[in-house]
Amino acid sequence: MYFAYLNSPMGLLKIVSDEDSILEVLHVNEEKSNSEYIPQILKDAINQFNEYFKGDRKKFDLKIDLKGTEFQKKVWNELTNIEYGQTRSYKDIAIKIENEKAVRAVGSANSKNPISIVVPCHRVIGSNKKLTGYAGGLDRKKWLLDHENFHK
Repeated sequence: MYFAYLNSPMGLLKIVSDEDSILEVLHVNEEKSNSEYIPQILKDAINQFNEYFKGDRKKFDLKIDLKGTEFQKKVWNELTNIEYGQTRSYKDIAIKIENEKAVRAVGSANSKNPISIVVPCHRVIGSNKKLTGYAGGLDRKKWLLDHENFHK
């Protein structure tokens, strides 16, 4: 496993990879030392995040390796279909994965998304259009949504 840190406009991100896939993108409070060796996938991720934060990138083009239950992976894969600057409700996602009654389970899977921003769990909101739940905090979720709406 390799990792690197990125000081973003919304705080510090830790990006974790193996040799060829992104495994995690986490919001962290402090930086430890980077891996001595940085594989190309991590360099690509840092470049793409910088483009995203400048408003120049709308979709990430990175190989990712999602680790979770089959249900979680189904939810996370559906999240990648939410367009930049758009939002969907937890119920919308449940319907898309053909499990309309699984709204709470979708919320739980969403909260366990290991690859923040790339797998855009921040684009999922309550049916009442209110911001609910985000592992990085609601202030970061609001920042991401505002950023995307500004750069549409």
